[in-house]
Amino acid sequence: MSQQINLFNPAFEKQQQVLSAATMAQGLLLIALAGAALAWYGQRQAAKLEQAEAQSLEQLKLRQARLAKVQAEYPPRSKDASIAQSLTQAQAERLALLEAQKLLDGGDLGNTNGYSAYFRAFANGKVNGLWLTGASIVGAGTQIGLQGGALQASLVPAYISALGRQPVLRGKTFARLDIGASTPPAAPGAPTVSTVPANPAAAVAPSIPYLAFDLQSQPKTDDAAGGATP
Repeated sequence: MSQQINLFNPAFEKQQQVLSAATMAQGLLLIALAGAALAWYGQRQAAKLEQAEAQSLEQLKLRQARLAKVQAEYPPRSKDASIAQSLTQAQAERLALLEAQKLLDGGDLGNTNGYSAYFRAFANGKVNGLWLTGASIVGAGTQIGLQGGALQASLVPAYISALGRQPVLRGKTFARLDIGASTPPAAPGAPTVSTVPANPAAAVAPSIPYLAFDLQSQPKTDDAAGGATP
């Protein structure tokens, strides 16, 4: 006798999940609420951004208005050609003064103290019977030339010795002395030798014979010899 065994168990059968209408309605409601919340948040943020943009535009307009007002009250000045020219001239004068000061400090100009001390020395070293007709000074007294006349040849060395005692001429030497006789023509009514006063340097008549001398601190450079050299 055979027996049949039923292996089908309804418990093991795949169950189909069936959503009820109420559950679906609740889900749709939640989705709608979430979407509405997101939309409201987005609109709020957009409104804030629009408000900030409007404020920025307002501030920009205010600043532009202020800038326009300042530019109208204080317009940019155009370059004045006269001012630029004056500035250029002032700079050139300043450079010239600096260059002059540099030359003075370096001693390139020679004697910056003037020549009055030399002429006082020439006058203080006077010798009776000797007078000067010309004098020349080059640079800081590096070259000195004296021309004049003397009644006697011995008066010239005496005058040179007197010059050597002057402070401004101390240490300076003369390298050349030319002496020659000179007898100018007698002027009408001029005194003779017998009537020469005690101070010939002050009142020597042109008709009196005298010696012309040329005293130089530098030796003669040309070949021509002018007068005798003692």
